[in-house]
This record gives sequence, structure tokens and C-alpha cells, in this order.
Amino acid sequence: MEFSNLASKLQPSITLEITAKANEMKKNGIDVISFGAGEPDFNTPQNIIEAAKSAMDNGFTKYTPSSGIIELKQEIVKKFKRDNNLDYGTSQIIVSTGAKQCLSNVFQAILNKDDEIIINKPCWVTYPELISLYGGVPVYVDTDEKDSFKYKLDNLEAAVTSKTKAIIINSPNNPTGAVYSKKELEMIASFAEKYNLIIISDEIYEKLIYGDSTHISIASLSQDAYNRTVVINGFSKTYSMTGWRIGYAAGAKEIIKLMGSIQSHTTSNVNSITQYASVEALSGPQDTIAYMKEQFNARRDYMVDRIKAIPYVTCVRPEGAFYVMLKVKDLYGKYINGESILNSTIFSSVLLEEAKVAVVPGAAFGADDYIRLSYATSMDNIKNGLDRIEKFIKKIVI
Repeated sequence: MEFSNLASKLQPSITLEITAKANEMKKNGIDVISFGAGEPDFNTPQNIIEAAKSAMDNGFTKYTPSSGIIELKQEIVKKFKRDNNLDYGTSQIIVSTGAKQCLSNVFQAILNKDDEIIINKPCWVTYPELISLYGGVPVYVDTDEKDSFKYKLDNLEAAVTSKTKAIIINSPNNPTGAVYSKKELEMIASFAEKYNLIIISDEIYEKLIYGDSTHISIASLSQDAYNRTVVINGFSKTYSMTGWRIGYAAGAKEIIKLMGSIQSHTTSNVNSITQYASVEALSGPQDTIAYMKEQFNARRDYMVDRIKAIPYVTCVRPEGAFYVMLKVKDLYGKYINGESILNSTIFSSVLLEEAKVAVVPGAAFGADDYIRLSYATSMDNIKNGLDRIEKFIKKIVI
């Protein structure tokens, strides 16, 4: 029996695999500390939970319009105006089962066979998989640690071809924590205009930015940027609603209509209860965001400063999200228990077995010199986990 060639080439999400393996070890009584999960460790705010209960009590448990209830679209329109200085109508909004489905919808809506989409490397693992699934070609642009892992114009110019359809921006970035400045975004917007590219701007981490950095949506820079950008966002990170599975996208009416048609024949509407809870998320108190951000900022600072004291490894201080890319390249070629550490996958595997610390190998993101640590976990876990990593490294180099 023959199955889809495109589907058979899909690679499983390493981040989900690592998290699942760590959770299984914990169930078996093993003391594992996980730096793998890309989700806040706080519960969903109580007002949102209460809104979900109210929705159920009031019978809002039926089908909704496939692209989202009007009440939620209206709140998303207000959010874009309030937070991003962007003017959208409700016909320019689609509500989907997480930001991931928004991305899936947009790739299906724009891609024809062998169309190319530019992605920075390192990048989130799902971008290239979805592009390939729908017949497109991911074109990687290598970014450098000295440039905070951001696009440079020369590299973009070298990557563009007659088949280039779009460019992806993820700011704040997963896995690097990079945040693009206004000047850097203007460069990308001009590049997209020059080559008539669609801009896909993944802004799911927009509220988790630290220090003096600020979030700017590239769609807000000019009328041209607005017209060619599809903004992707959601509730998972900002409101700690990962399990609720809800995201949203905004863009030109034509592309949002296409995305809506695709969604109507695949998943149809997002869970109705989740949608009503999300109305409360946007319209209700926002103080929990500031609290989470404060906690993440303290954890980030501790993790980065603690890493400075560990030999053979380095990192760049992230500006946003909740990840640190730890450079472990200087340990390659060394041995532990007779096994040679040759790459990030081997490093991560042996670290889990020997030190009971779960991390994501940088190879998953196209950055094999690194491993990714998430600080979306308690300070106690961070302290204990980094102590274990340091002991593990010293065991390697002795």
C-alpha cells in the first residue's frame, strides 16, 4: 500500500518527543529536570477559566462559524489597534486551533508546487515541515550569533530567486529569543516589497520581551507592509493557554478568506468554549501578563549569569520568549563513559541518561552547535538543572 510521499517525509517534533520522554521518565519515578517544554509553567488565569465555565453553563457548546465567533474577532481587532497600531476589520481575522494551524492554513493558501519560502536558521521546527508538506521548498538563510541570529540583507539577497513566494519572521524568536528592531524590520519590509513577497510574521511571543527591547509588528511600518503581511498570534504564551488550542491570524481579506475556506473543510471551528474564554482573555484584566513576564525575566537573568560560570559553554542573552541557546560545540570530540560527544543530538541524549536533564538538541532547529534550554520552569528547577549540567560537563572534560 502506497501513502503520501510528502507526508512520509515529515519529521516528528523533537521538542514534543523530548518532553514526552522526560514525562515518561518522571512517571517511572526518575528525577528528571526538563528544559524542553515551550509552554509557560503557570496555570491559565482564573478569570479565563471562569469564563469557560460560564460559557458551558450558558449553553455555548455548539458549532460556531468556522473562522471564529464575531465577539472574539471584535476583541482581536481591538487588540491589534491597542497593542500594534494596526487597523483590521473582522473580515480580516481568522481564529484557528492554535497559531500552528494558522501557519498551516496560510501555507496551504499561498503555496504552489516548488514555491520557495525564506526562513532564518536556526528556526522553529514546524516551519519547514509544513512548507514541505504543502509542496513548497524551505530556503534557509543562516544567521550568526554575532548578529543575534537575525537576518542580514546580503544573506537575504543571496537567497531570493524567481520562485520565492514569501519570507517568515518570528520575533521574538523561537529558539534564539531574538527581537527585531524597527530598523531591521524596515530592511525586511523593503526587501519584501522589492521582490513582491508575502510576509508571514509569527508574533506569538510578543508580550514576552525584556529589558529595553520592544515589539513592533512589521505590518505597522507602511501601507505596503500592511498589505503583504499575514500576522500570526495566539493565546498560548501570553495567557498560558497552551492546552486550550487557539490562535489567530490577520491579513488581507483575500488571503484570510482562502484560509477560512481551507479551515472549513479541515477542522471547522475552534472549540466554542475556548473561544468564549478567549474573549475574556483579551477584554479582562491583563495583570497576569506582567507577573509572568517579571518571573521569566528573573529566570532569564539567572540562567544567563549562571551559564557564564560553566566552563566550555556560552550563550547570548535572549531579548524575548523563554529560551536560551547554549553553545556546546567546544565539547564535541570529547568522551564520557567511552562515548564520543559528536553533535547536539548525542550531547542531549547522554545528558538525559547521565544527568537526568532534558534539553532540545540544536540540530532540531538547524543549529547543531547548540542546545536549547527553556526557562519556562521554576527557579528551583533552573538552579538544580544547571548544577547538573555543570557536573556533567566537568565529567566530560576530566
